[in-house]
Amino acid sequence: MSTLRPVLAIDPGLTESGVVLWNGAAVLSTGVVPNERVLVMLSECSHPVACEMIASYGMAVGKTVFETCVWIGRFAQTAYDTNLNWNFIFRQEVKLHLCHSTRAKDTNVRQALIDRFGDVGTKKDPGPLFGVKSHAWAALALAVTFHDKVYATSTFSK
Repeated sequence: MSTLRPVLAIDPGLTESGVVLWNGAAVLSTGVVPNERVLVMLSECSHPVACEMIASYGMAVGKTVFETCVWIGRFAQTAYDTNLNWNFIFRQEVKLHLCHSTRAKDTNVRQALIDRFGDVGTKKDPGPLFGVKSHAWAALALAVTFHDKVYATSTFSK
């Protein structure tokens, strides 16, 4: 079993980002929050941070991708300014780690997390992933990948 060490993971977006605080066994906090709030969270954080990094796969991209890149840079600068352990993770690495295929889609990644940790559950009977919604699924996938690779095997490439 993994060591219980919290990691903050961010799935960056144009105006808001998915965030998850994961300790290797449980979701401690989750949500989709405005990017300005993510900057505050980073300035107050003391845990390692894993952030999805955008990669080019040869296809044309639009304005929103570049604007998201600006937010990634702002998040990274805030993390560096506060001496956080900052880590970029590419989506392909997450897919390969959780689904064993870079062709996996978001639904496959979500299902892999549910298969591994259990059903989401309901408000009346919450499961271990209760509260994870929308872009927070991608953030949880980042957190699990980072946690597994850093704390379980120590072979993570930055």
